[in-house]
Amino acid sequence: MTRPTLGRRGVGAAAVVAVLMTGALTTPPAQARSSAAAEHATGTDMPSRAELFREAGERHHVPEAVLLAVSYLQSRWDDHRGAPSVDAGYGPMHLTDARAALAETPHHSSGHEDPRGDASRPPLVRREAPVDRERLPASLETLGRAAALTGLPPSRLRTDPEANIEGGAALLADHQRSAGLPLSTDPAQWYAAVATYAGASEQGAARRFADDVFALINTGESRRTDDGTVVTLPAAPVRPETRQLERLRLKATVSGAECPRDLGCDWTPAPYQMLSDEPGDFGNHDLSDRPNDQAIDYIVIHDTEATWDTTLKLVQDPTYVSWHYSLRSADGHIANHLRAKDVGWHAGNWYVNSKSIGLEHEGFLAEGGQWYTEAMYRTSARLVRHLATKYRIPLDRAHIIGHDNVPGTVPANVAGMHQDPGPYWDWDRYFELLGKPFKAHGNATSRLVTVRPDYDANTEPYYCGATPADLCPVHGSASLTLRSEPRDDAPLLTDIGIRPSPGTWSVYDHAARVSTGQKYVVAERRGDWTALWYLGQKGWFKNDLRHPKTLPSQGLVARLRSGLDSALLYGRAYPEPAAYPAGIPVQPLVPLQYTLRPGQYYSVGQTVRAEYFHSKTFELSGHTVVRGALTYHQVQFGHRIMFVKADDVVLTPAAVLPRAVN
Repeated sequence: MTRPTLGRRGVGAAAVVAVLMTGALTTPPAQARSSAAAEHATGTDMPSRAELFREAGERHHVPEAVLLAVSYLQSRWDDHRGAPSVDAGYGPMHLTDARAALAETPHHSSGHEDPRGDASRPPLVRREAPVDRERLPASLETLGRAAALTGLPPSRLRTDPEANIEGGAALLADHQRSAGLPLSTDPAQWYAAVATYAGASEQGAARRFADDVFALINTGESRRTDDGTVVTLPAAPVRPETRQLERLRLKATVSGAECPRDLGCDWTPAPYQMLSDEPGDFGNHDLSDRPNDQAIDYIVIHDTEATWDTTLKLVQDPTYVSWHYSLRSADGHIANHLRAKDVGWHAGNWYVNSKSIGLEHEGFLAEGGQWYTEAMYRTSARLVRHLATKYRIPLDRAHIIGHDNVPGTVPANVAGMHQDPGPYWDWDRYFELLGKPFKAHGNATSRLVTVRPDYDANTEPYYCGATPADLCPVHGSASLTLRSEPRDDAPLLTDIGIRPSPGTWSVYDHAARVSTGQKYVVAERRGDWTALWYLGQKGWFKNDLRHPKTLPSQGLVARLRSGLDSALLYGRAYPEPAAYPAGIPVQPLVPLQYTLRPGQYYSVGQTVRAEYFHSKTFELSGHTVVRGALTYHQVQFGHRIMFVKADDVVLTPAAVLPRAVN
């Protein structure tokens, strides 16, 4: 194959027309995209990824270290087979093209879930937050600018890593010139251009992104990218000219955020106000005094499925939803909306809301959107690590959970619960950044295992559209899908809370899915197939023991107490009726559709005392935490966590369980 030549080109009329006519985000078929990636990876005369960076830097007079470090914080140098990120960024340089990629409705306006999740109050009325597609921020349309600068067609900038890196280098050079600075060979002279690249408009966000880029240059990095070759950024001492930031005339970061100082967070408060004369008609969150009145047990990871501007509009609507932090995709910028002591309306389960901090990560429903930026993973992990230390939240998947792990409160709510952040959130990478990587513990034959497939190699055949024919582009995943029998053509498991028929391969369907970091008990092994206890069933997946998709683990597991036929599962750990004082309505103990039966085992994430947060008045003085005598164990019963009464089960160390049947 003849290697294409990419020289610096003038922008003719045809190129300008091409840019203007190619506003729509198009998604090439997965098969075609995969073939193109394979051709790049195996072609004998194709340059390596490292060579592409070096040559693009030379052509545009951008120091190679700067180009590499910026790209790493966007994509870790991966092309992702041409698939877009969740906010329509493409390729190693995360060039964005969002004009036609926005979801019709934002994350909290879709489905049937009431984000407050408190059945004792009227449900929130759904809100629409339409986006003006003709006035998108420049940060969501950088691919068009790169096309204008290089003369390369947008379609090629999306799918060809060589063109994409070329476009990113051209953008950096353009930012350098716009700042009135020379195209210096000294990386230290590129601070302003780097600060501009991700599109930050706030001083704190721009400084934090640039500081992270130059910190990476100082420490160095090396990894094998998705073209099969190794890219290395050698460590080099660089002291950037940070005063260049003044040239950009960015708006000041709003002070007051509960956030580590080096993250440059904005304080963008969610409004708290009365909406009418009715005592309980207020929004958009509840005052509390956590952790003094109740412990914070969870951090819930969300995906907004909306642009940054739309996300901020939603959280600033006094009549609607709220969460504690929002994180922007391109640069990882954080906005703080609620004090951690207060309760947000975000997880669709009042018990979980009362005991959690919610983080919304920018991402909208781009067709086939499949990955999140390294910059956002990093700032999110630094924030979560800070919060976990401050509030003594264990760094494990029983406490750091996705919105898709939150249970429905009652049977009628189970099917409508949200599915974000979904199978493409890289929990393995996230916990590496948290400083708690998943590792093997105990004997190799342990019945308790931690799910951990190889993210990049684990390409489950999901479909992104309405039918199985609408395949997602081939991409790595953090999830494994379970079958009802140990054979390739067996139906998927059935989640009776969602539908009476087997689960599907829809990217939004978690009926038969386990995720990285979650712990399950092995029910049986047959050759290369392993079965896990899941929703009262044996869920099978192919597990070549030479390259296992799980790690042996240690911990406690729950089994049914002798003499009982079954145990009920709950979506909230509420107190018994006798615990409620006069004037506070009793919250019924409504079990979910599932039961734990003899011979089954489920991992235990924590043991909790029953609690209910009564919050029906505007003033904090009227809020009460009701505590009961009941104790619950949190178990990993399916994809979502659930609660079982302690009196119904016995806890056993996984190490003493008999070996699984082979």
